[in-house]
Amino acid sequence: MKFYGAAVSGNAYKVGILLELLQVPHETVLIDFSKREHKSPEFLQLNPRGEVPVIEDENVVLWDSGACLAYIARKHGGDKWLPADPAGLAAVMQWLSLAASEIQFGLQYARRGLMQKRWTAGTLEQGHAISRIALDAIDQRLQHNDWLALGRPTIADVACFPYVETAPESGLPLEPFPRIAEWLARCRALPRWPKR
Repeated sequence: MKFYGAAVSGNAYKVGILLELLQVPHETVLIDFSKREHKSPEFLQLNPRGEVPVIEDENVVLWDSGACLAYIARKHGGDKWLPADPAGLAAVMQWLSLAASEIQFGLQYARRGLMQKRWTAGTLEQGHAISRIALDAIDQRLQHNDWLALGRPTIADVACFPYVETAPESGLPLEPFPRIAEWLARCRALPRWPKR
């Protein structure tokens, strides 16, 4: 498998986490955003959106972190990381939806705005309002659960982790959310969880 990522991308980090957790043999190709390699004609053949991550596995080419996580989980992790039963699958997918909505439009975009001075959508205040929805949902779930979707780690945890971990870089401290801090620590303690 070939994995295209970038050091600054939390979405690529998600895919890298799962590849390491499942010990999937792969080649990592780092895309240099400063050279706009993600917008090159060659890369746009892989992902017309011009973004990382992308995975190539034999004749399969996938982009979008959620799609990549689902593919890797089902191919290399069986039902453990992405269940096949309807209730388990839906429980995981709702957190992937949170990662692609409130986490992205809140935590990710606020972080990008503050760190890169590039405001993709909205203002910092709007980003923080959306971020709080995500953090409150995660905090509420963790009130009586160690993991987001099921009684064990799944791709739900992997999908939500990167931009929740970097919430302080988006201007939102995690001190008001001790359960989230404990969940982040549980994730990092999993065997083979890679450091950023």
